Amino acid sequence: MSKKNGLADPSRLKPTDASNKQLFRVVIETPKGSRNKFAFNTKEHTFELRKVLPSGMAFPYDFGFVPSTKADDGDPIDVLVLMDEPAFPGCVLSCRLIGVIEGEQEAKKKKTRNDRILAVEREAHSWADIKTIADLGNDFCRELEDFFVNYHKQIGKKFRVLGMKGPGQARKLVKSARI
Repeated sequence: MSKKNGLADPSRLKPTDASNKQLFRVVIETPKGSRNKFAFNTKEHTFELRKVLPSGMAFPYDFGFVPSTKADDGDPIDVLVLMDEPAFPGCVLSCRLIGVIEGEQEAKKKKTRNDRILAVEREAHSWADIKTIADLGNDFCRELEDFFVNYHKQIGKKFRVLGMKGPGQARKLVKSARI
């Protein structure tokens, strides 16, 4: 914690769980079921409302980031967390990485890689048997893809799914993005 302003900065936490290096920390920005998209402002050390999704559209699962990482889009690596109940903005979770949705977003004719890691929270009962993205099934994965495509469309960007990979690729992505 900085003595300058007294506010905590969860984006500076270590990306791995101290007790188990196979678990990764995820800071939740937007809880499951929310139409409000929150994001952590690293300069102000606050969670801020970025946008409100249209009626009928909500985040299907908790959405956050792996701290101390920087993805190709300049933000920390995005993570969609599967767990039994919604968390809250600022909550730090210990998660098993189960895969990654590799994606590319386009805005103003500029293409940027924007992958989304999928993870299961360590204490999640309903998701305990899920070890890899393939365990979720094709229909479930297609729904996640559709969410990200539609979400980006609402904010004036295009999102194209490039592929889905397992937990090994998700761990490599985090490792390569550590700052």
